[in-house]
Amino acid sequence: MRTRWTVPALAVAVTALAPVAPAQAAPAAPAAPAAKVRCEFIPTPENPAAKPVRPPRPKTRAKGTVGVVLWTNYGAVGIRMDRGNAPCAVHNFVSLTRQRFYNDTRCWRLTNSARLGVLQCGDIYRAEEGGPGYKFADELTGKETYPRGTVAMGNWGPDTNGSQFFIVHSHANIPPAYTVLGKVTFGMRTLDRIVKVGIKPGGPVPGDGEPAKPVRIHRVTVHG
Repeated sequence: MRTRWTVPALAVAVTALAPVAPAQAAPAAPAAPAAKVRCEFIPTPENPAAKPVRPPRPKTRAKGTVGVVLWTNYGAVGIRMDRGNAPCAVHNFVSLTRQRFYNDTRCWRLTNSARLGVLQCGDIYRAEEGGPGYKFADELTGKETYPRGTVAMGNWGPDTNGSQFFIVHSHANIPPAYTVLGKVTFGMRTLDRIVKVGIKPGGPVPGDGEPAKPVRIHRVTVHG
C-alpha cells in the first residue's frame, strides 16, 4: 500500500516534504505448539519385557488431557494426565494401559520419610524390576516440583523411562529429574489408607520398603 500525502489547500509553496519512515511490521505471533510430536522408544535387550507388549507408535498428540483410573484393592485413584506437558510419557502410559500391562500388578515400594513420601508402581516382578522392554527420553523443563497428588515417571537415571511411575502421597523433596505425567483428581484417601497401614519392617532404609499389606492394581482404565 502506498502512503497518501495530504497538502493544505491554501499552501502557496512547498519546499520539501520530510520522508516518512515505513510502517513497522507487527511482531510475529508466537508459534503455536505442535499438534503432534515424535517419540523414540529404544529396545532394552538387557531388560526384556516382563509382559508381551508392543512399543507405542512413534507419533502422538501433544495437547489435551486424558483420564486414567487405577482400580486397587484399597480403592480407586483417578488421575488427569497432561499430554501437553509430557506427550511421550502419557502416550506410553496409555499404550501400556490399553495392552493391560498394569493389570494384576503390585505397587512394590512405599516411602514415608521427611524427604520422600511416594507410592511406586509399574514394576512387574519387584521394585525396580520388570519393565516393558524399552526406554524413552525424559520430558523436563528443570522447574519440576512434586507436591502431594503429583504422578510422575520413575527411572534408573536420565532418559530411562519405561513403565515405572510414582504417586506423591505427601511430599517429594527431590531434584527435577522425573517427568510429570499429571495429578490425582480423586482417591487421595485411598493413598492415605495405604500409608496408614504402613511399611513392612526390616528394610535397608527406614521409611522405605514394601507396603505392609500388598497394594494390588486390579486393572487400569483410560477415559478420553
